[in-house]
Amino acid sequence: MVTPDAKRGAVAQVCAVHGVSQRRACEVLAVDRSSIRYKSVRPDDAAERAAMKAVAAERQRFGYRRIHIMLDRQGIVMNLKKLRRLYSEEKLQVRKRGGRKRAVGTRRPMVLPQAANERWSLDFISDAFTDGRRFRVLAVVDDFTRECLTLIADTSLSGTRVARELDAIIARRRRPTTIVSDNGTEFTSTAILSWCQRTTVDWHYIAPGKPMQNGFIESFNGRFRDEFLNETLFSTLPDARTQIAMWKEDYNRQRPHSALGNIPPAEFAMKIRLEKQAA
Repeated sequence: MVTPDAKRGAVAQVCAVHGVSQRRACEVLAVDRSSIRYKSVRPDDAAERAAMKAVAAERQRFGYRRIHIMLDRQGIVMNLKKLRRLYSEEKLQVRKRGGRKRAVGTRRPMVLPQAANERWSLDFISDAFTDGRRFRVLAVVDDFTRECLTLIADTSLSGTRVARELDAIIARRRRPTTIVSDNGTEFTSTAILSWCQRTTVDWHYIAPGKPMQNGFIESFNGRFRDEFLNETLFSTLPDARTQIAMWKEDYNRQRPHSALGNIPPAEFAMKIRLEKQAA
């Protein structure tokens, strides 16, 4: 027990558990009764704390000295030692950087998309050739129209490759407002961080261990694996790419989708565009 708060907590615990008086608990713990009975007369400094947290949220790499300067510019005059105490109490210390840069994205709550290209979902699916070698497939889905925008199969898919494939999709369609993915290393790489800064697309990362926060792509992955991957053998990468491209066309243009009134995603997207033009 070092701090007065810790001593007060210990005395209260002894009194509650053993049913002794405060005087007796202080004697046993060798704590001065005056420190236990002391009531702070400090103001809560709510306005100063709020202003300090606002600056810290906007400038995440600023320490208490720079925050002190920013508050002074706002007309909030405060002793540096006091600001440091409040800064510590609010746990605003600048965290030491880890290794390389990683994309941080946004954690804002997501709402259901109301139009095409409003939100895309990304994920990887793994499979194997007949000789046992593994390969991966990058899947991108429009969460509103349920269209599969791309299925890229390769033995290695880096963050740079993901960014390049997203640029290819944007060249065919307009840029999305938000992209949703898990926290995989490809999606949190420096390449994706640079891509987000260049395109100004919000990248939303789901919470670790919560795949259903990305339910649209998880649903697509289930259909892709159950209806195609588990039913098909691939001998080579070109063979896999050809068959996957054929399945993608069938999924978008022929396969009925229950969430869309049992019409294919491409037909649903065309229906929405015609309704928008008519309005």
